[in-house]
Amino acid sequence: MFWIIGGAAIVEVAAELIGWVPFAWLAGQMQHADWHGFTLYDLIFPLFLFLAGAAMPFSFAGRLERGESKIELYRRVVVRGLLLVLLGLIYNGLLKFDWANMRYTSVLGRIGLAYLFAALIVLNTRWRAQLAWVALSLAGYWAALKLVPVPGFGAGDLAPGHTLTDYLDRLLMPGKLLHGDRDPLGILSTIPAISTALIGAITGRLLKTERLNGYAKTMAMVVAGTVCFGLADLWHGDFPINKNLWSSPFVLHCAGWSLALLAFFYLVIDVWRLRAWALFFVVIGGNSILIYMARRFVAFSYTTHFVFDGVLRTAGPMQPLLWALAVVLVEWLPLLFLHRKRIFLRV
Repeated sequence: MFWIIGGAAIVEVAAELIGWVPFAWLAGQMQHADWHGFTLYDLIFPLFLFLAGAAMPFSFAGRLERGESKIELYRRVVVRGLLLVLLGLIYNGLLKFDWANMRYTSVLGRIGLAYLFAALIVLNTRWRAQLAWVALSLAGYWAALKLVPVPGFGAGDLAPGHTLTDYLDRLLMPGKLLHGDRDPLGILSTIPAISTALIGAITGRLLKTERLNGYAKTMAMVVAGTVCFGLADLWHGDFPINKNLWSSPFVLHCAGWSLALLAFFYLVIDVWRLRAWALFFVVIGGNSILIYMARRFVAFSYTTHFVFDGVLRTAGPMQPLLWALAVVLVEWLPLLFLHRKRIFLRV
């Protein structure tokens, strides 16, 4: 969430001002890949889904231990998923009531649907069945895009607008699509997104087990991540890594990154217990949906101008970098207040 609320802008401005090679490389990673390929910015969305899945074993077990029935858990899962879809629609302009020209797909909508279906699978299966679901869904999605003919384009055409996912969205999706003839958050590509959440849930089950110590869990995640990277690389030649399609190798490649990053942070924070440095990010993550929605409706740039214009006028060539930092500060301080008061927007 840090990168979305301004971290990417900070890196891009710093790269221009400082010219340091690592900053320049990272700045180049702060845009989505146009079609085939991968950048680190492409990882943000699937990492959200992965972590939502990783929280499931802890959340569900805790509620069951407190006496909640499975029926109540089902109700919570459905309500949460549909509420995320509703928030996504509001983010896209539902309250303007121009429904014929509205985009119905959204980031929050995909998170809601993928979470909902993944949670229902987790509540009714063991980890081996969940892993089988991942394998079968990724293989089935590949088969559908490679073998099912699309009117006017045939089978296996993965060019923008030519794929089965794009065709089904044009056929079934109301309103408008993000790119006119296609939308990266359409109907069919929600299926592999469910697998992203399931991979997170399987990882969460690993973290929850008491049979392994922290170092063993870390190593297991590293090994699993390496396997995911390898499978994605092998598959990439036939079915490219592609966020717009949420392709099967994209799921595996992002799973590799997600497992590697979680292994690192788990080792540092949970095993080594080095936690104080993470407060800045914990504050953002604790109200991630709130700040995501707030940036759509609150003029943080106006507040930044009002508070910091006098200082920034004298900043000289460092002004763009200080401005980017100030915007993040203005967004972060209300989140810090809410964190201190233990106020969190929970869906």
